[in-house]
Amino acid sequence: MVRDGLDPTPDPVAFPDPAGIEAVAPNLKRRLSGVTSTLERVVPVQARTLRIAALGPKLAAGVPRIAWSDLRHFWRAPPGRPARIWHARRNIEMLTGVVLRDLMRMKLRLVFTSASQRRHTRWTRFLIARMDAVISTSGKTATYLKRPSTVIHHGIDADVFHPAPSRAAARAALGLPDLNLVGCFGRIRAQKGTDVFVEALLRVLAAHPGWGGVVLGRAVGTDAGFLDGLKAKVAAAGLDGRILFAGEVDTSATPDWYRALDLYIAPQRWEGFGVTPIEAMASGVPVIATRVGAFEELVSEGITGALVPPGDVEAMTAALRAHLELGDDARAAMAARARAHAVSAFSLEREAAKINAVYEAVWDADRRG
Repeated sequence: MVRDGLDPTPDPVAFPDPAGIEAVAPNLKRRLSGVTSTLERVVPVQARTLRIAALGPKLAAGVPRIAWSDLRHFWRAPPGRPARIWHARRNIEMLTGVVLRDLMRMKLRLVFTSASQRRHTRWTRFLIARMDAVISTSGKTATYLKRPSTVIHHGIDADVFHPAPSRAAARAALGLPDLNLVGCFGRIRAQKGTDVFVEALLRVLAAHPGWGGVVLGRAVGTDAGFLDGLKAKVAAAGLDGRILFAGEVDTSATPDWYRALDLYIAPQRWEGFGVTPIEAMASGVPVIATRVGAFEELVSEGITGALVPPGDVEAMTAALRAHLELGDDARAAMAARARAHAVSAFSLEREAAKINAVYEAVWDADRRG
C-alpha cells in the first residue's frame, strides 16, 4: 500500500497562520489503520467550513496539517472561538490532549471518537471521563460507554465510489473473467471471516456457472498459512479459475474493484465499524453482511442486502444462494436501492457536518460556562 509520508520533511502547513486553526485531529500512530483512513477522508471535508488540520506522521496527500512546532500558538484561543478542539480517536491522543490542556494549560477542549465494541479498560474509562464531548461511530458502540455520546456513522465519498456504466467493461479493465462476481475485500484472516466467504462460494458456484468470486487483500505473518489453506480448498474443488485471490491493491484502486462486482459480502466474525459495506453500496452493489460492528445499522435487510450471524457458513450459504437466484430485474433494483441508501445516509459531507456540529456544541457550552 503506497502512502505519502510526512517525515522527515513535512508538507507545508495547510494554513498560513496556524494561530487561526480552530480544531486539530491528531493522528499519533505511524502504522496505517482504519482510524487513520477515516480521519484522512473526513478532515478535508470538515475543512471546507472549518479551519481544521491534522497533526502527525504519514498522512495522505491532500490532508491539511500542522507541525508540532505550531502548538506554541495553542496557549491562546483562535480568533472567534473560546478554545481549540482537540479531536482524539485513540487513547494516546486522549492522553496527549489531557496533558496539553490540564498540565500545560493550553486553551483546548477535548473530543473523543469511540469505535470500540468491547468493555473499556479502567485506563480508557479514566481518559474518556476527561473529554468534553464523545462521539460513537455506531449505536452499538455507544452502549459500551459510561457517558452520553453522539452517534455519527462514518461516511464515504459518493463521487469516488459510484456504479460502473458497464460491469462487464469494469471487469475487463481489471483483467477479470466475464462472470457475475461476488467480492470480499480486506485483510485475509479468520477474524475477517474469509473462510466463511470461500466456503459459501464452494457450496453454491457449482449450480451457478455464470458466477465467480474475488478476494481482494493480503494475509500477513501467520495468516499466510490460512490463505494457503483457502487456495488449496478452491483448487481441490476445481474452482481456481472462478474464485480468484487478487492480492492487495492501492486504496486508490479499490473503487474500480467494487464497480466490477454484482454482490459484496462482509463476512467478519468481529468488526469495530467496517466501512466496506457502505463503499460497496455506494458503488451500486448489494451487500450480505454479518451482524457485527455497525453492519446492522448500515445494511437494510431485504432492501439493500441481507444480514447473517457471524461465522455461520450455513446462513451465509443460504443468503448467497437466495441472492444468486433472484431475477436480473430484482438484483438491479436492489443495486439501485443500495446506491441511493449510501448516498443519502452515509455521505462524507453528512459525517463532517455532524462532527462539526459537536464542536459547535462544545464551544457553545464553553461560552455559557
